[in-house]
Amino acid sequence: MQWQELIADLARELDGLSEFTAATPVAGGDINAAFMIECGAQRFFVKLNSTDKLPMFEQEAQMLEQVNECCPLRVPRPFTTGVAASNAYIVMEHLNLAPLNETNATELGEGLAVLHQSTADHYGWDQAGYIGSTRQPNENSRNWCEFWQHQRLGFQQKLAIRNGLQPHVATRLELLTESLPDLIGNHHPVAALLHGDLWHGNCGLDETGRAVLFDPACYYGDPEADLALTELFGGFTERFYQAYWHIHPRAAEYEVRSQLYQLYHVLNHFNIFGGLYGNRAGTMVELLLAEIGH
Repeated sequence: MQWQELIADLARELDGLSEFTAATPVAGGDINAAFMIECGAQRFFVKLNSTDKLPMFEQEAQMLEQVNECCPLRVPRPFTTGVAASNAYIVMEHLNLAPLNETNATELGEGLAVLHQSTADHYGWDQAGYIGSTRQPNENSRNWCEFWQHQRLGFQQKLAIRNGLQPHVATRLELLTESLPDLIGNHHPVAALLHGDLWHGNCGLDETGRAVLFDPACYYGDPEADLALTELFGGFTERFYQAYWHIHPRAAEYEVRSQLYQLYHVLNHFNIFGGLYGNRAGTMVELLLAEIGH
């Protein structure tokens, strides 16, 4: 990466930017290359990808600003996006992050509950988004079951079949998608602003101990969809859930719906990474079909 063009773009956004001194690779991402760049004493976090991913970075910047406006938690400030040579990039505030701990799990739960108090009169977003590197349709709908059937589960189902999902799993997944009205057809949640990709790798603590959210995949949808994902890849501490449910009480049917919302992300992992995620999806499909007698 030749950094001069990116630094020139950043300098147009920030007065008094010091001269570029170093770029250090940062580990942890599966989708993008990441770096910490230094301009004198100033530090910035940069993500790089192919030039066709510029819309992904532009949308990430927009979503970071939206979450920051609606949530009391800290959110990294995006500075600029653009293309330099063969790379699209986003430059944002660099934070020294530590893993979430038991004390700050309460702050995160309460902050997420506040985020979910920002609502719309429809489900979706003003444009298609991304979940990881996968496109995520967001056509507006006033029917949650139809939104999840066509914009979420059905979309991932079609990708998974093209990507080699085992035929018996594909057949059962198609049945589940067709049967969603039997599973959630009477569920009409508030259309809340969601983080959209909230697992433990997309939050942490800053140097002051304040909880931080990042890497959003926002849309307006069922708040339970955010909560379900927090349980999928390692989970959060009990204090997080107690703090959240204290503000938004847990519904009796949450356990079943959470499995449905988790299935979407497992299928997405199959579509990105392949492997055993297909088997895991198959197990989840059978559990959900059993709920409606299939």
